[in-house]
Amino acid sequence: MWPNISAAPFLLTGFPGLEAAHHWISIPFFAVYISVLLGNGTLLYLIKDDHSLHEPMYYFLAMLAGTDLMVTLTTMPTVMGVLWMNHRQMSHGACFLQAYFIHSLSIVESGVLLAMAYDRFIAIRTPLRYNSILTNSRVMKVGLGVLMRGFLSLVPPIVPLYWFPYCRSHVLSHAFCLHQDVMKLACADITFNRVYPVILVVLTFFLDALIILFSYILILKTVMGIASGEERAKALNTCVSHISCVLVFYITVIGLTFIHRFGKHAPRVIHITMSYVYFLFPPFMNPIIYSIKTKQIQRNIICLFSMHRRT
Repeated sequence: MWPNISAAPFLLTGFPGLEAAHHWISIPFFAVYISVLLGNGTLLYLIKDDHSLHEPMYYFLAMLAGTDLMVTLTTMPTVMGVLWMNHRQMSHGACFLQAYFIHSLSIVESGVLLAMAYDRFIAIRTPLRYNSILTNSRVMKVGLGVLMRGFLSLVPPIVPLYWFPYCRSHVLSHAFCLHQDVMKLACADITFNRVYPVILVVLTFFLDALIILFSYILILKTVMGIASGEERAKALNTCVSHISCVLVFYITVIGLTFIHRFGKHAPRVIHITMSYVYFLFPPFMNPIIYSIKTKQIQRNIICLFSMHRRT
């Protein structure tokens, strides 16, 4: 028993009941983590290295890849620490900081997908004015706005965690810290911490998804007005990668929400697995989607590998 239960470190949890298999479970996890790092790292390298990719669409893609990399680097150390070495203890400060980055980056990712929808909207609605509307400075401002919205909006619920007393169990239900998980362990009035995230989700994820949907309705309306069937297909094809990434992200968000809200009687392992899917599936899929669907990136990847083979 800890002398001061409030100051005792939090205990992370892997897969309850499957502790003996943690080393085996770590293999697919490590493979996915490495794939995410390589995939998103390669995208960032190609966009930086190739001047033909120095366009608004690819700048936003670089923001998406950077966000995915940060999400991965935020969760990877504690997840692999639990699975490899059963390292479960985590100090309060480190836990709150991890929760802050995890939730902030989710909002940043939603914002980047919204910015990418705006990019596609401008490219299809006003193609001749595309470069004059989405100048480099404007892209930077949009990127900065997305980052600030994500990182500032999470300050109000995270700061109170530092002064809450923790006199209940210190066992968290994942191998990383989440705000909703930590909040429940506090022996204090957590009304604000319960209400604020709900409002935040509505004003970010829900609103972003609605604006993305509305922008695609307008894009579709514009595309249907194009006389040539070939031109229509070409215009829509430039949106396929983005639509795929949007679906991957929001389907995992909706899936996780439904499991939390309505899956009270579902086995705990399903809740835990769904959380990992939410944090790992979009960063894993996004580079694959863009590598398959974007010819310029595809060409650059082939060049990159053929150069390595030659050397």
